[in-house]
Amino acid sequence: MIIKNVALETVCGITSTLPENIHPEFAFAGKSNVGKSSLINALMNRKAFARTSAQPGKTQTINFYHINDAFYYVDLPGYGYAKVSVEVKAKWGKMIERYLKKSPMLRCVFLLIDIRHDPSANDRLMYEWIVSNGYHPVIIATKLDKIKRSQVQKQLKVVREGLGMEKDGIIIPFSAETKQGRDEIWALIEQMTESEPERTL
Repeated sequence: MIIKNVALETVCGITSTLPENIHPEFAFAGKSNVGKSSLINALMNRKAFARTSAQPGKTQTINFYHINDAFYYVDLPGYGYAKVSVEVKAKWGKMIERYLKKSPMLRCVFLLIDIRHDPSANDRLMYEWIVSNGYHPVIIATKLDKIKRSQVQKQLKVVREGLGMEKDGIIIPFSAETKQGRDEIWALIEQMTESEPERTL
């Protein structure tokens, strides 16, 4: 995929009205420090357009990046960060749920999971939450370059079983360092941009 132009078009906070976009949207969810900003930067073919931070939980808004004037990457707030209050977590949750339920242009939710570890309770809840809202999440197994090649298939199985994924569920290993997996994600986005939404609700 050739990325011609990128723009941070809309930033939605807890009380913001969601935009009424006319182009397909692809959302990215994951716990803090899973590498979400690094993935989005790689998919935009930019080094630091989406802000990465040493401080987990910094994304507290829903950010809409307009790509090639044709579709959107939607960066959802990271979850599971201990220093964020329960009240703030609840508000983020309601904000994300509102987006999942009300955005007619949402084509797919990509859920990022650290390939090195078993999915956390929060990861499993997020997966089930996305499914309950009628979507088939695509799992991006991040930090691929942090494990040996001989461990990859074993860890992918750990992620798949830990989330209770469907047999035909898609899981793509990804490395922000080598960009392995980026072409597969781009191919999915291109395919779904041209298709109708597959929401099951």
